[in-house]
Amino acid sequence: MASRINRAIELLQQGQAIYYDGPHSGHVLTYEQGRKDAGTWADYMNVGMEHGAFDMAGLAEYMRGLVDGGPTRSGHRAPAVIVEAPVNGTDEANVRFNAWQFRQILGRGVHGILLCQAETADAVRAFVEACRYPHHLAGVDPAIPSPEARLAGAVRPLRGADGMLGIGTRGRGSEGTASPVWGLSGDAYMECCDPWPLNPHGELLLGVKLESPEGIANADAICAVPGLGFAEMGPGDLSLSLGSVKLLRDPYPPVMQAARDKVFAACRRNGIAFLEGCNPGNIAARLDEGVRVIAGHSEETARIGRAHQRREMPV
Repeated sequence: MASRINRAIELLQQGQAIYYDGPHSGHVLTYEQGRKDAGTWADYMNVGMEHGAFDMAGLAEYMRGLVDGGPTRSGHRAPAVIVEAPVNGTDEANVRFNAWQFRQILGRGVHGILLCQAETADAVRAFVEACRYPHHLAGVDPAIPSPEARLAGAVRPLRGADGMLGIGTRGRGSEGTASPVWGLSGDAYMECCDPWPLNPHGELLLGVKLESPEGIANADAICAVPGLGFAEMGPGDLSLSLGSVKLLRDPYPPVMQAARDKVFAACRRNGIAFLEGCNPGNIAARLDEGVRVIAGHSEETARIGRAHQRREMPV
């Protein structure tokens, strides 16, 4: 039986790798596709809205189809769903201005969000804050005035001190649409929809993609932001930044390898998972190295990797 709502988090807690499926663009978001994907071989479905359509009506129907097609063979109500948001995490102001995207996506009942083009720690803090309800205080700067003090006129800082979060900015209203997907009451949903592992009981998985020279340069600070569950070096856009229209893949040229190693090291230092594309030929070595979120959209890669880790949870 499942011990958590989010299957991806449950597996990561066990030290197991998680495998995802779903294209970066053109994902068919319909009720029928949701019912079909409820039986996926993957641990979570990636919904690409960075380049795909920002289709909230379709996403709601897709989530409803996942639930109606479930439960999964692992006993979860549905496979986890992580959405790539359209906004780029280039700077704090841009993320705060576009925080409505996170509210809309979370309101459909998804289990996580990936912020693409993450370039600064301030931008990533704003992302995490936008995905949190204000009553969750783990990681929040204790110097921020209390609600009572703010009601009395105390100035509310936009963000906490370096290394700490500000108050969450997600508001009440979408729990009525999100909680049925999770099989919870509205109140219960608001209690557990908080980022893991910052909140050990949280069921929300937040990630960032570092895919520009600026993001790679700031990898240490970005990966230290409380509330993240995973990060990746994005080889596609980083290849473009380096002047290559062709996607540079493993084995990477030296500059790409150095970028990959820097992001991976930052993930290890901060206790978050590292996402990387793998294939049947290298999955065992990557797992031994510590990679824990696997791209590649390959059921064969997942089969080999799960056997290598002696995974017990049913697919």
